[in-house]
Amino acid sequence: MMILWLLLLILWNAAAVGMSFLLLPGNWIMVITTVLFAGWQWDARPFSSATLVVIVLLALVGEGVEMFAGMGGARRAGAGIRGAIGALLGAVTGAIVGTFAIPIPLIGTLLGAGLGAGLLSGLMERQAGKRPDESVRTGIGAALGTLVGMTTKVGIGAVIWLIIVIAALVP
Repeated sequence: MMILWLLLLILWNAAAVGMSFLLLPGNWIMVITTVLFAGWQWDARPFSSATLVVIVLLALVGEGVEMFAGMGGARRAGAGIRGAIGALLGAVTGAIVGTFAIPIPLIGTLLGAGLGAGLLSGLMERQAGKRPDESVRTGIGAALGTLVGMTTKVGIGAVIWLIIVIAALVP
């Protein structure tokens, strides 16, 4: 019976990875369901404590990379602190707006986050007195950094899923 439960967990977590592609909290759904499953079946020890710690740490790394990649891209392109914060706020707002304004799974959210980060970062830099070409450059850096961060987080989600699969199926 344990194998059946583990297979259901693996399938559920595969769906969570799919949610990550839609930029929903798929990584955290995998972590939470796996930790709850491990607690429910603690006597059977389906997952080691080390495995659980690793997947939690990976999920935290994914969040950090996603959150700060746009800021880093803007800073690398010459943005000040206002432009970097604009990249972060613009990415979050843009992702939400893009998800609904462009109802194509993944595409709308990615485009929205990238455009939001780029636009708000560039606007903040322009308000800070930078030339238009400098503002555009920081906006592009913010947009690219945001896109890299989001795709990296999805990749980390795939690694989390693979770790869970291996831990569940390999004795």
